[in-house]
Amino acid sequence: MTHKLKFSFLLGVFFTFFSVTAFAQLEKGKLVDGIAAVIGDEIILESDIAEQMNYAAQQGQGQMTDKCQVIESILTNKIIVYEAKRDTLIENRSAAIKENAQLKYNQIMAQFPDEKTMLAAYKFRTGFEMRSAIEKIDSDQYYGQAKYMSITDKADVTPNEVTDFYNMYRLELPEVRDEVTLAQISIHPKLTDAHKQEIIDRLKKIKQDILNGESFDSQARIYSEDPGSAAAGGLIKNISKGQMVKPFEAAALNLQEGEISDPVESEFGFHIIQLERKAGKIYDARHILIMATPTAEEIETARRDLDKIRTDISNGKITFKEAAYKYSDDKRTKFNAGILTDNEGSDKMEKINLPPTLGYQIIGLNKGDITEVFEDELNRKKSVSIVKVEEVIPAHQLTIETDYDRIKQMALNKKRNEMVEKWVKQRIPNIFLSIDNRYSNCQFDPDLQKSVLSK
Repeated sequence: MTHKLKFSFLLGVFFTFFSVTAFAQLEKGKLVDGIAAVIGDEIILESDIAEQMNYAAQQGQGQMTDKCQVIESILTNKIIVYEAKRDTLIENRSAAIKENAQLKYNQIMAQFPDEKTMLAAYKFRTGFEMRSAIEKIDSDQYYGQAKYMSITDKADVTPNEVTDFYNMYRLELPEVRDEVTLAQISIHPKLTDAHKQEIIDRLKKIKQDILNGESFDSQARIYSEDPGSAAAGGLIKNISKGQMVKPFEAAALNLQEGEISDPVESEFGFHIIQLERKAGKIYDARHILIMATPTAEEIETARRDLDKIRTDISNGKITFKEAAYKYSDDKRTKFNAGILTDNEGSDKMEKINLPPTLGYQIIGLNKGDITEVFEDELNRKKSVSIVKVEEVIPAHQLTIETDYDRIKQMALNKKRNEMVEKWVKQRIPNIFLSIDNRYSNCQFDPDLQKSVLSK
């Protein structure tokens, strides 16, 4: 008997699709274009289906380009969201979600000269409408994932189940492309005291010009190097406590409204800050940022320092892990032996998906080799780095001997999906489902089909 592995209903992936779909609409400035289905008090838009199909096609998921299959998967997820919002055991985070939506709204607005321009670009009529759309996306994401976790919390697979899964689906398992495991040490070049003082003096002069009659708004537009706020005259609105880096926040909250700070150093460079408004835990502030961009000489000094560290590693005076912990400025990796991970948290990264600079640096290197020092960028700041090749994994077909953990995760995902599908089928008879007549020819799961037709 031939068994077909059902990859189409991977709920965690589909909630990512919902997020991608909705924000793609924001990015493209699309308006809602008709309701395809109603589930309780949840709706599915035609644009949800189209965007999800496009996303699936871009990811090479050919089986998800069938419109009927896509809407069935979205229906299943919307049922979970609907039930999650009614589940009293799931923490109500409406207030936090609303606050976070406001922060995201502010971050988007900071990229435009004013709110009117932003709303026109995204084709929203009001700020309230756009904030509500962002809030809806985040709410669905939170409640859907919370319910999914509660349904599958006790899911597990035994070694025998992993082996059975592999034997049943081995011919359908994907091939692993060339992969590497890499460790990195990155350091930011340090500015000399003279260079720091030069920046501080520039900001002091700008502050004095403002005190002498120039507007903070115009000076920020001319001099600030913050790409997010310079075009808005340095203005950042509705800042919550804890949102900004500590030196910025400490300086801003110690000001009186209208007052301008002396130059303040943060991890991004040096600022002068003007407090515009403070109301409880929310405040508005303007700032002018001069970034701590190192000179060629400062970069060269950092190169020499890191090259010495590399030599000490090669000579056995210190391990790469110890050096990463002691010297690296990359907070994401320094406490984990410098190990780099991909977007899914795996330390096995496909060569083809590596950033261009990193991919170029490791060409021709073998396990245990360390690159020469090279210029890089870390957190939008200039840096110098070295990278060690910890492991080289040639392209291969998945096998139980070499890829047990991956196959175990696939088997576990399948079991979780089956648990969720069973749970959804039990809930379907108790939920109002209505699907537009455009999808009357779709052959859905029998339980879903029966419920839809009976409404």
